[in-house]
Amino acid sequence: MAARKRERGASSITNKQPPKSPAAASSSSSIDPQIAPSRPTKILFFSFIFFLPYFYLMLYHYRIETELKKSILINASLSFAGFFLTLIMIPVAARYVLRRNLFGYDINKKGTPQGLIKVPESLGIVVGIVFLVVAILFQYFNFTSDSNWLVEYNAALASICFMILLGFMDDVLDIPWRVKLVLPSIAALPLLMAYAGHTTIMIPKPLVEYVGTEILDLGWIYKLYMGLLAVFCTNSINIHAGINGLEAGQTVVIAFAILIHNIMQIGVSSNPETKQAHAFSIYLVQPLLATSLALLSYNWSLYIYFLPVFNLILVFAIVLNPSYFRYPSSVFVGDTYTYFSGMTMAVVGILGHYSETLLIFFLPQVINFLLSLPQLAGIIPCPRHRLPRFDPQTGLLTGTNDGTLVNVSLRLFGRRSEKSLCILLLILQALGCCFCFYLRWILTGWYK
Repeated sequence: MAARKRERGASSITNKQPPKSPAAASSSSSIDPQIAPSRPTKILFFSFIFFLPYFYLMLYHYRIETELKKSILINASLSFAGFFLTLIMIPVAARYVLRRNLFGYDINKKGTPQGLIKVPESLGIVVGIVFLVVAILFQYFNFTSDSNWLVEYNAALASICFMILLGFMDDVLDIPWRVKLVLPSIAALPLLMAYAGHTTIMIPKPLVEYVGTEILDLGWIYKLYMGLLAVFCTNSINIHAGINGLEAGQTVVIAFAILIHNIMQIGVSSNPETKQAHAFSIYLVQPLLATSLALLSYNWSLYIYFLPVFNLILVFAIVLNPSYFRYPSSVFVGDTYTYFSGMTMAVVGILGHYSETLLIFFLPQVINFLLSLPQLAGIIPCPRHRLPRFDPQTGLLTGTNDGTLVNVSLRLFGRRSEKSLCILLLILQALGCCFCFYLRWILTGWYK
């Protein structure tokens, strides 16, 4: 099979031989990959600490109805099984994609021996398939044939499945950027057509006297907004990338924040419909988080480093035993994963009716989009990859003039290793989520 001469945006170049360094001139031009073991016991230990505040709020702090709590726990159990299934299937799928020459070279290791290693591509397909299996099996335990939520649940799964297909097609066919921007709107069609919820919005209290009503029905404009939100969330994850662990890492941080938000809203709300909407969101986010953690264990095992934002205990655990972690990536997630994760979070924000909160959770992605807009619009020349420059002598990355949050962070905070840069970006992501919770707290009762 002829080698494909095209590049990847996920910190890789697919099937294109990188220039040989002097040290590697006498050796083979590329090295077959070795998929490192994922160490599930270590991941489970730290994930338990990661989920501690979530389960504390659900099981102890708030009085949640027994049936609703039971459904959430059943979904959590299936997600837990999905975590292990993803761990098992990723090495298996990696061998198959390598046979089809779907591999890449890490651009941010170019000029070093690690830059010669073939890294399996598009492993997000495994996460997407396991997610769908878990979500479909959960219907047996929770929804009846006459459930009001079943149609929208299946429509949500159809949109997510459609986006996984289009994402994998992009990984294989290398679709141009202008076409990529349209793909999420196509995938969102099942959700938009099946959506039977309200199309009204609550007017902020300070603006009620000017608008003349507290509730405004937007009609078809609301569905247009839903489609645009799906396009933004999907592409924003895809363009805020290029560093090992960043794609899956930002998804884990946002998904965790969504879970905390949903369980808080269920706990304080007295409206059954509101509770069901946020429970619906949990049913999709828990499998997303579990499967993403499994992928992250192969894409970047240092994901534990950003958790001290939520739990300082992890600082001491990391200092005591830093050998728990490894770097760099064993697999690349591909556009399949970025499209899948973005669409899933867009779907839960739409059907859970908290799209405003979701956009604040996406604050770093919004900033990255605004920085990227001149290049994406063609006002400023846009290179194929807008990654920082790597110095093989020092192992440090230097920010370029390209308009991405990755490059701006390097220009503001100085040259960094890829590991250190990813930690910084995930901390910024976590701080953005914390800012959202703080903003909701100070505006409660005044804004809406």
